[in-house]
Amino acid sequence: MRNDEKIKDRDITDSGRAFKIMSALVAAYPGAGCELDFETPFQLLVSVILSAQCTDKRVNIVTETLYKIASTPADFDAMPTDTLEKLIYSCGFYKNKAKNIKATARDIIERFGGEIPSTLEELTSLAGVGRKTANVILSVAFDKDAIAVDTHVFRVSKRLGFSQGKTPDAVEKDLTRLFAGYAANKVHHALIFHGRYCCKSQKPQCGGCAVREYCWWKRE
Repeated sequence: MRNDEKIKDRDITDSGRAFKIMSALVAAYPGAGCELDFETPFQLLVSVILSAQCTDKRVNIVTETLYKIASTPADFDAMPTDTLEKLIYSCGFYKNKAKNIKATARDIIERFGGEIPSTLEELTSLAGVGRKTANVILSVAFDKDAIAVDTHVFRVSKRLGFSQGKTPDAVEKDLTRLFAGYAANKVHHALIFHGRYCCKSQKPQCGGCAVREYCWWKRE
């Protein structure tokens, strides 16, 4: 039985324990924040779409050129699809990403006057924008309380016993409840950095983990 499965019956309601862990993670990653390069909320949205199953480093390489050619919804709406596909090719899944970017740009122009909306309901109504992407925009671009559950947040939350939810939405609900009163953007970025640089999927670096003493997964 995998360690992730062995901890499913543990108590995940201990907010005191959770806050100790989060304080340690925030201290361990003082510079934790969005690693995507952008100048506007719309550029961030495009970068987040490109980052699906792609590294932030690769996305930044691509957008360094891309945003010199197109940077607004109108720019992307006017750009031929095949041109956009060529520009974002190295990010992977370029056809689907180009389709989503253009559809989102068109939605923003037609429904929001060319300005990216700033509520979860409006953002998730955009073509190609899911809850995780919307929460990133809310947290990073608009400094709102939102926790985006990507693959790192999902994995770390389960290993540390913050949630045993089977879906990103379920994990988000557990984290929101557990860390009520704690800055959501700090929770979001601390978990991402811990998953990206320490608590990796295949080879977690447990020896250098700042919260090893609290980790149920490691103990199992």
